[in-house]
Amino acid sequence: MAILVIEDDLKTGDYLKKGLRESGYSVDLARNGTDGLHMALENDYDLVILDVMMPGKDGWTVMSSLRSKRDLPVIFLTAKDHVDDRIRGLQLGADDYLVKPFSFTELVLRVRTLLRRGVTRESDLFQVADLQLDPVRHKVTRQGTNIVLTNKEFMLLHLLIKRKGEALSRAVIASEVWDMNFDSDTNVVDVAVKRLRAKIDAPFEQKLIHTVRSIGYMFSDEP
Repeated sequence: MAILVIEDDLKTGDYLKKGLRESGYSVDLARNGTDGLHMALENDYDLVILDVMMPGKDGWTVMSSLRSKRDLPVIFLTAKDHVDDRIRGLQLGADDYLVKPFSFTELVLRVRTLLRRGVTRESDLFQVADLQLDPVRHKVTRQGTNIVLTNKEFMLLHLLIKRKGEALSRAVIASEVWDMNFDSDTNVVDVAVKRLRAKIDAPFEQKLIHTVRSIGYMFSDEP
């Protein structure tokens, strides 16, 4: 498994590179956001560990650019222990969020969890109306057109389509997709659904994601 660490702090970057290599991973290290983004787009990594506060291209900028072109797990590292920062990272498509100073053991456990999710395999295709989801190839098509989704968008769609016809609450979605307890002041779920709708519903006449008032969302090919 190959990991890219994007971290401008020399001591932290060297520590992560050494520790992850000793844990059995292939690790590259970028010292700034510009180099890190270039490496993430040009090479085949299984996961990115991304510092938020960096000069030049910060983690937010790198995340936005990366998510528009590549789909791979990302863990944010930041010294800011603010709820708004965590929410912003999740909204941009981060898969996990760790606050400095952190336990290296915890980081490795989170890395392993994300990498296991990334290689989960299922045998069946999911078909609803003209949309098809292939869990093995991590591919979504509608009317024969390939639809590129981020990792979280794919997980969200996978959850919705597996539970077709069920009204899923925001709390259930947040727990299943983000491993987080839903906070009524957090709009992570609504933002993610909005982005998913823009990709799989907006370009097509038949809408598959439906809002269930006072509850959450439902995936269905029925009006």
